[in-house]
Amino acid sequence: MNWTELLRKEIESTYKATDGLLDLVDEDKLHWKPATGANWMTTGQLLHHLPEACGLLCRGFVTGSWPMPEGQTPADLRPEDMLPPAEAMATATSVAAVREVLERDRQLALAMVAEAGEENLANQDTRAPWDPDAMKLGHRLLHMVGHLGNHRAQLFYYLKLQGKPVNTWNLYG
Repeated sequence: MNWTELLRKEIESTYKATDGLLDLVDEDKLHWKPATGANWMTTGQLLHHLPEACGLLCRGFVTGSWPMPEGQTPADLRPEDMLPPAEAMATATSVAAVREVLERDRQLALAMVAEAGEENLANQDTRAPWDPDAMKLGHRLLHMVGHLGNHRAQLFYYLKLQGKPVNTWNLYG
């Protein structure tokens, strides 16, 4: 298996489809969230989270530089710190700003794949702050692309629930 090629293709297609869904977001719906259930992010919170879902985490696995509050390490975090309730999450103020940050995150994800190199992607064991079990670096990075893909699907369903005429083409770009 060629991890580098697989990851590049997955990154490009996932970010492209996510960016396409951003075209359908109405700025006046950033405060919208599903009406039933609990602990839902608003559309704005979901948009703010998209650029945090892949590249930044890939950097953590490749370089050990995790997006952490000043002076903390991953070992300092409690489970509730890693998964805060929705009401504690930051929110996006505009689709344009999210699009810019998402593009930088895409570039970061691609740079991390290149920096890691095929040998490390295939053979280096890594652990996540949230998962003590060892997994190959390439597999971890693929999970981070999947993390963004999960939130892309969440945005797809938010748009569908808002009455947008989305379909499979929108979901996969």
